[in-house]
Amino acid sequence: MKNYLIALFGILFIYIVYTVISTSLESNLFKEWNFLASIPWMKATLIDFYINTVVIFAWMSFRENKWTERILWLIGFVFLGSIATTLYVLIQLFKLEKDEPVVNAFLLKKL
Repeated sequence: MKNYLIALFGILFIYIVYTVISTSLESNLFKEWNFLASIPWMKATLIDFYINTVVIFAWMSFRENKWTERILWLIGFVFLGSIATTLYVLIQLFKLEKDEPVVNAFLLKKL
C-alpha cells in the first residue's frame, strides 16, 4: 500500500508541476487577472482553494510539532497549492519505517 501511495502522489506531484509550468509558459496569470477576476467561477475557485488550504493546514498542524515548520508549510500551501500538498504527503510516506502502517502518514501524530 505504501508503494502504491508513493506512486500515486508522485504522479500527482509531477502532473501538477507540469501543469503549472506549462500553463505559466502559455499564459501570464498577472496579465490575465482582470479577465479572470470578472468570472464568477474564479471567485468560487479561490474561495474553495483557501478553505481547502485551511483544512490541510489544520491537519498538518496536528502532525507537526514546531511552529516554524507549520508556518513554512502554510506558506507553501498558500503559494504552491497542490504542489506543496502532494510534496508534504510524499515526505510523510517516505518517513514511514519499513513495517509502519500507512495510516501513520495520514492520521497519527509523530511524537
